[in-house]
Amino acid sequence: METKLKSRYGYAWTVLKGLVKTDFKLRYQGSFLGIMWSVLKPLMLFVVMYLVFARFLRMTDGTPTYPVVLLLGTCSWQFVMESTNSGLRSIVDRGDLLRKIHFPNYIVVVSATVGALISYGINLLVVLVFAFVSHVNFTWRVLWLPVNIIELYAITLALTMIMATMYAYFRDIAHIWEVLSQVIFYAMPIIYPLSFVLQRGGLISKLGKLELLNPFAQAIQDIRHNLIAPETQPTVWNLYGNSFKGWCGKLLPIVLTGLILWFAIWLFRRNSRRFAEVM
Repeated sequence: METKLKSRYGYAWTVLKGLVKTDFKLRYQGSFLGIMWSVLKPLMLFVVMYLVFARFLRMTDGTPTYPVVLLLGTCSWQFVMESTNSGLRSIVDRGDLLRKIHFPNYIVVVSATVGALISYGINLLVVLVFAFVSHVNFTWRVLWLPVNIIELYAITLALTMIMATMYAYFRDIAHIWEVLSQVIFYAMPIIYPLSFVLQRGGLISKLGKLELLNPFAQAIQDIRHNLIAPETQPTVWNLYGNSFKGWCGKLLPIVLTGLILWFAIWLFRRNSRRFAEVM
């Protein structure tokens, strides 16, 4: 029994590595700059966002680390977008492979998100360079960074699995997500600091706290809080108190991530046997 499990998971791991390598090569095939585009795309988006929101609209927190915070948020959201955009089409795009070779269907979706995760890792190195140049004072909180990235990956994988399942039946999902992702992006404190919202007071301040109940917003904000600016980047961990209600607010995004991931796995496994029929 143990030998069969090792053989099965060993085969799945081999297939996963092969798909990740293939996807990574095809993504930049024929491009002059190649893998450099994985860094240039978020950098160019960062420059546009910084000029518009920091220079013209003055929507900053007034701290020297804001450009680095904005860059990190942009790179984190680019990881989400790259994962979902390639992952939601992965089952359909790999339909011929799934019919010819027998291996777990979920590997196709995971390979798309792992490829995006590799690009995200490269972008984080660029962020670190910017952070050193900007004289960011790192604290012991950077030790929490792997946990935060795992949380962001988990909710991204869950959403990708759900949309990949739906896309196999309804191709309109890609167009719906294209619009919905833009709404989510501007609704989250990525291009504008959360402190900018919280300082308004009243209803707007309460809405700012509610924003962090979104698992994506909470994970990205925690990454920025722990890596760059713990003093200026509020999270659920310092916005909510230590009462029972406060701890419910702190743990809700993590619980939601776990529930959504469980639902995604259940939905995907339930429909995986029918993928070959509908493609």
